[in-house]
Amino acid sequence: MKRFLGVAAIAFGTTAFAFLSSPIVAQQSGGANTSETYRQLNLFGEIFERVRADFVEKQTDEELIEAAINGMLTSLDPHSGYMNSKTFRDMQVQTRGEFGGLGIEVTMEQGFVKVVSPIDDTPAARAGLKPGDFITHLDGEQIQGLTLNEAVEKMRGPVGSAIKLTIRREGREAFDVSIKRDVVRIQSVRSRVEAGNFGYIRITTFNEQTDAGLKRAVDTIKKDVGAKLQGYVLDLRNNPGGLLDQAVAVSDAFLDKGEIVSTRGRRTDDATRYNAKAGDLAEGLPIIVLINAGSASASEIVAGALQDHRRAVVLGTKSFGKGSVQTIIPLPGNGAIRLTTARYYTPSGRSIQAKGIEPDIDVPAQRFETVDEARKRREGDLRGAFSNTGQGRVDTTPRPSTDSPAPAAPPASSPTAEAAPQVSGEDYQLARAVDLLRGIALYQQRMVN
Repeated sequence: MKRFLGVAAIAFGTTAFAFLSSPIVAQQSGGANTSETYRQLNLFGEIFERVRADFVEKQTDEELIEAAINGMLTSLDPHSGYMNSKTFRDMQVQTRGEFGGLGIEVTMEQGFVKVVSPIDDTPAARAGLKPGDFITHLDGEQIQGLTLNEAVEKMRGPVGSAIKLTIRREGREAFDVSIKRDVVRIQSVRSRVEAGNFGYIRITTFNEQTDAGLKRAVDTIKKDVGAKLQGYVLDLRNNPGGLLDQAVAVSDAFLDKGEIVSTRGRRTDDATRYNAKAGDLAEGLPIIVLINAGSASASEIVAGALQDHRRAVVLGTKSFGKGSVQTIIPLPGNGAIRLTTARYYTPSGRSIQAKGIEPDIDVPAQRFETVDEARKRREGDLRGAFSNTGQGRVDTTPRPSTDSPAPAAPPASSPTAEAAPQVSGEDYQLARAVDLLRGIALYQQRMVN
């Protein structure tokens, strides 16, 4: 059995709903009234036979039973479900890091499918879907009235085929997006060097490749930067979760000791604690963890563990708030059950269910804009300003006024021009993370000196 931490369903066919066999029904707990249970089962049988005989359109027994089970399990929580043989195989492929479909993590809210996060470099991400988008129609047909599983199934299809999604996004009118289905291959860890001295590591999901990918990323950054390396940014934004053991492994990579996470189920003997082993992959360098509303489940375990141990500064916006664990229970010949079996708690004992991880530094996503400081006047630009030597005045050559253009800056190739390293793109939260790392590195240097 695998323990899984992910948000709701995945719109490329990784989720269906649960099948409950009669031996499981017979396992009553807490002295439940067995005769009452069988009376309720008889009621179900009567309704089943009535629908089977009299419904206006013929339904197969399989359709009716799966629909009944679907109703039962969806009433428990948004994350439990049954996977038939095909969807179970799809889920196994997904956790290995390759699958087919659109590439979005979704949940059900207000009768619509809500996008938790698009996965990097997938058709959904390229089409511009964003966390918080509501999908209201599929190829012009309303989603309301469908189960999450039914909506997921409609979004699946042959590679290369297209589907039209109607999107409702806050602040604008509903609009349509056409997306071509594709094979989705997830490289769960990406890395690069930011601003010359800092390692940037993005984890997009927690699949079976994540721990190994993290170690490769750190090794590559160390090789590229060498002794000048001053810290890491661990980007978990829009990461919807994945495998529990991978969340533990990633946390352990940066912790020398102590509890990483604990899980507590219905029975006291179900409690489990996961502890860190000696060894810090970052070798004590400062770490900034980036999170946002699309950071869920396994991402929240990592952020919570590093935050509670004060190993990292968490920056961004409040995370999704999924504090439960699902266990995948295979049913030979019948797929598998995905059942919520436990809540998890951060090292300090916090449950983040429906609350999320609060960042240490709240930094909303904003547009990044560089102000041209070279065009601003300074003391040295004023006519007759004293020089710094104290032995006279600067020359009285006319200086540019506020109404005249400033002289052009020297080209980057000039030996007198030393351009400051820039953060990639226009990512405001990442820029703030790198600024914070710069400040920490400067402070540490001054303390040593």
